[in-house]
Amino acid sequence: MQYNINNKAHQKQLKIILNELVDTYNQPNFIENDPISIPHLFTKKQDIEIMGFWVAMLAWGQRKTIINKSKELIHLMDNAPYDFIKNHQENDLKCFLNFKHRTFNATDTLYFLDFFKRFYAKNESLESAFSKHLSPKDTTIENALIGFHNTFFDDENEVLSVPTRTRKHVGTPLRKSACKKICMFLRWMVRKDDKKVDFGIWQNISPAQLICPCDVHVDRQARKLGLITRPQTDWKTALELTKNLKIFDPNDPVKYDFALFGLGVNE
Repeated sequence: MQYNINNKAHQKQLKIILNELVDTYNQPNFIENDPISIPHLFTKKQDIEIMGFWVAMLAWGQRKTIINKSKELIHLMDNAPYDFIKNHQENDLKCFLNFKHRTFNATDTLYFLDFFKRFYAKNESLESAFSKHLSPKDTTIENALIGFHNTFFDDENEVLSVPTRTRKHVGTPLRKSACKKICMFLRWMVRKDDKKVDFGIWQNISPAQLICPCDVHVDRQARKLGLITRPQTDWKTALELTKNLKIFDPNDPVKYDFALFGLGVNE
């Protein structure tokens, strides 16, 4: 059924349906077959951040393949990502030269490792790379994503050489990207409830500021339900979807990612 999001009766009916789907999919048994299972292998905050971010950036293609490639990365980091990031020497990087997942290759891998090493030498948590660009008055994470992109590629450092190819792996609203992967990562880090699928280990970003990840499943279902009207899928589309989801829960709109994604995957 195509719903009219501006119709109060349709809103009420759709809220009931979506809340039931959230209850169905926002469960611990969701974790096992989803890329979020990778950061769930760890308990240390920095390990969760590092692998959460990395698996999110690798998240395209079959979920099983994404999970297997992420486990390969963990093995290459001696099963202790944060310790490896902090203490590895140049000679320890040779084993990464053959790592590849779709268009993500060794050049990208080495840059990610270099960024993490530089960042964690001066910072305790990856959260600050996002939250320092965000004001409590910001209604969305847009400024955080733009600021993080600049931080990740150290755009103020004229000495640092950034591989041009690596930039495509980290979305930014300035390129009109829907930023699906990074929005998913922030959902993992920021959202917190008693189901414990998402981690909720970051405190300085509000769940109300999050933007719903617009992957192919979410996008398709949201259009069927009348939650998206914009023809293309870009940053404005993600904003439109999230604005409509706030009708149902203004404080935690991105919980409906579970509903739309689960509905799409199991359609």
